[in-house]
Amino acid sequence: MARVRREVPLPDDSRSLGHDRSPPVSPAIRVRSRKDLRAARRPRGHRCWGHLVAAALWPLHGTNLGTLLRTCDAVGACLAVPPFRWVDEALARGNTLRRPSCVHRVGDPAGWLAMERANGSRMVGVELADEAIRLADLPVADRRTIMILGHEATGIPPQALDLIHYAVEIPMVGTGHSLNVAVAGSLVLYKLAGLT
Repeated sequence: MARVRREVPLPDDSRSLGHDRSPPVSPAIRVRSRKDLRAARRPRGHRCWGHLVAAALWPLHGTNLGTLLRTCDAVGACLAVPPFRWVDEALARGNTLRRPSCVHRVGDPAGWLAMERANGSRMVGVELADEAIRLADLPVADRRTIMILGHEATGIPPQALDLIHYAVEIPMVGTGHSLNVAVAGSLVLYKLAGLT
């Protein structure tokens, strides 16, 4: 049986511009080769820049921490975690980077967050809340920003929620209530870093 190729009709405006079926490309978008992208990467791991910190202070699943650490490296952020032995083991197991990344061990999460806020850090909680802003509306971090991730089952504890400047939610159309904490944290980190 021979396959019949059907032409998809184009909108009149794209036909008149001489485009084929691919969407028009903005002149501001510059296509870069893999070689160009590789050359633009950092040649070595970053130290603590202190600008953006992913605070996963109440982790439930260790596998999320390795994934989140990889995202922190990609966007130039640090990772703050509690000083539990299993957390260190999870980071070592999940870290696929050749060089160590910036990881801060935080013994008193609520106390550390309160100190960060008092020192002028912007506190952004990834949480479902009535007053939460959509991820698309989240501004790029223009000063030291702490992105707070809650426990996978119970969310951000009340004492930490009281410290955030604003909550951000990731719109979803599926049946789940939330995304995996590493996925949610990665999306918000890319937005805060201005890389989306």
